[in-house]
Amino acid sequence: MKKFVTQLLNQAGIEVNGTNPWDIQVLDERVYQRVAKEGSLGLGESYVDGWWECKKIDEMVSRLLKANLDSRMGLSPREWLSFLSHYLFNYQSKSHSKEVAEKHYNIGNELYEKMLGSTMTYSCGYWKRAHDLDAAQRDKMELICQKLMLKPGQRLLDIGCGWGTLAKYAAEHYQVEVTGITISQPQKEYADKICKGLPVKILLQDYRDLPPQQFDAIVSVGMFEHVGKKNYRTFIEVAANQLSNEGIFLLHTIGSNVSYSYGDQWINKYIFPNGMLPSIAQIGNAIENLFIMEDWHNFGIYYNRTLLEWHKRFNASWPEIKHHYDAHFFRMWNYYLLSCAGAFKARKIQLWQLVLTKSGLLEGFTRRDLHV
Repeated sequence: MKKFVTQLLNQAGIEVNGTNPWDIQVLDERVYQRVAKEGSLGLGESYVDGWWECKKIDEMVSRLLKANLDSRMGLSPREWLSFLSHYLFNYQSKSHSKEVAEKHYNIGNELYEKMLGSTMTYSCGYWKRAHDLDAAQRDKMELICQKLMLKPGQRLLDIGCGWGTLAKYAAEHYQVEVTGITISQPQKEYADKICKGLPVKILLQDYRDLPPQQFDAIVSVGMFEHVGKKNYRTFIEVAANQLSNEGIFLLHTIGSNVSYSYGDQWINKYIFPNGMLPSIAQIGNAIENLFIMEDWHNFGIYYNRTLLEWHKRFNASWPEIKHHYDAHFFRMWNYYLLSCAGAFKARKIQLWQLVLTKSGLLEGFTRRDLHV
């Protein structure tokens, strides 16, 4: 197993116990069998357990993915089981939907305040002209509002509103009335606090439980990754039913270059339970006969920088928040942030913003008119 794994790493320009910052320093020889047997799950778990170190995990992961080592290893028995179970069962049903909130979003607002900065925005920043994280996130919110062509007095639905910062921004800067939904109680409490006095209503509920309404615009940022293949069409139908005939729907989601019916094993187990990245084909099938594609914007190159900023802030704040967690959590979150940064750097996953309408914009949509 050692020779097999070492040779695979060498194909990506990674040396075991080498001198480059992306080289793996093996501290426990059991790592070879674990990685060979369990793939990405074994690689991540063995790092969290302290079996190996690497100065630049993001660069290491980027090199692994660019060399397509993930596909060369094939599916492990555990991954085959996951594939079959996701094929047979709906892991993103309403009964399962709160798992990701309980395991990820409800673990402490203080952690997210330290990591995400003043905007509390847990999605890719827009770095076209920004020089710091807060500015990149404000520019992203402005970009979204301009794409939605918001006007004073309109009604905006934010599906998966997080901590409410986009709802607050839209209400303050565009004088719109916002309804946001989340399945996380701590997120709702935070959003209620920062949006106090504004025409913003935050609901604690599943998107499938929305009563029939008519909104002038709908936005969903970083939510579609939790919807799942079996529910893509349902999600899009909900949006279509909630949107006026002249309205605009902006879908902001991480996307995969390949169509899968399951997510990464390590990310699913430790970070985002039941998460799944949609492909272009899967999104296309979901919106067919319901929406017209006005614009498809890919700025996934900015997610690498965003994640590295979060990683820097997380580590800088660790002495202040570590009493809430343990050493395993620290290594787990470092691996999460850096491995995801590496995946975006390798261009294996993307960040998409889709502008969708039901009737079509008579004059079309052009990003040249945006001032961000």
